[in-house]
Amino acid sequence: MLGLNGTPFQPATLQLTGIPGMNTGQAWIALIFCFLYFISIAGNLSILALVIREPPLHQPMYYFLSMLSLNDLGVSLSTLPTVLATFCFNYRHVGFDACLVQMFFIHTFSFMESGILLAMSFDRFVAICDPLRYSTVLTNSRILAMGLGILAKSFTTLFPFPFLVKRLPFCKGNVLHHSYCLHPDLMKVACGDIHVNNIYGLFVVIFTYGVDSVFILLSYALILRAVLVIASHEQRLKALNTCISHICAVLAFYVPIIAVSMIHRFWKSAPAVVHVMMSNVYLFVPPMLNPIIYSVKTKEIRKGMLKVFHKSQT
Repeated sequence: MLGLNGTPFQPATLQLTGIPGMNTGQAWIALIFCFLYFISIAGNLSILALVIREPPLHQPMYYFLSMLSLNDLGVSLSTLPTVLATFCFNYRHVGFDACLVQMFFIHTFSFMESGILLAMSFDRFVAICDPLRYSTVLTNSRILAMGLGILAKSFTTLFPFPFLVKRLPFCKGNVLHHSYCLHPDLMKVACGDIHVNNIYGLFVVIFTYGVDSVFILLSYALILRAVLVIASHEQRLKALNTCISHICAVLAFYVPIIAVSMIHRFWKSAPAVVHVMMSNVYLFVPPMLNPIIYSVKTKEIRKGMLKVFHKSQT
């Protein structure tokens, strides 16, 4: 794309894309996305309201769960405007600066989720490996400091991204491959030297997903070692059962990321619909599944929801 003087420039708007090859089923796709958003937003708001109003849930584990729910709301609300505009109203244009803002928030909330899952694994490690010091190690002030640290880390590492994209000319068109803005997608239509963007992007991925996943695995290796020492089979199962919800949340978050990476690395000739669908899974499935997982697998959350339900019936 060239300006009037023949030099590359940044477009005023970028064009978003739905799901390739499914133009005839846009109404059904819109309905599916609305359903996913409803479950995600309603479920995470319910978790937050429950933790706030129920005193038995005023514990470190549920404070971290509140952080996860709040972050999942951020992920959903970051994509919601352009996704609904694309599929419900067939409006596929987004301003260039608005696209950069959306890109920043989508990636920031995604990286924050990784940090929160790490903090939750530390919570399970302390609860199982050093239960007598659980309440003294995970005080409210330390939990708040951990939450602010995760926010600061994600914000500062992602803050350069919009400026690194802003400096680039866009001469390969203005059509993106998703219904929202992602950094890799913008790099496909940018020209000029994008090595700095790619190198910094790789650094951020390693510094967040890479480091966090290693420490999560280390936490569970130590948890497993501590559990195997327990003599009673029933006590071992009880200890491991407290980790099931978190393990499911970790898998729901990291498996799509690994799948997307593997497809980009080893199946470059994959149809465009495969890449788009995997990116959608990566962004839409964890915020929807997390409240369901914790509602089903966590007895205290389940009891709290039943209590609220019975109150509303009376």
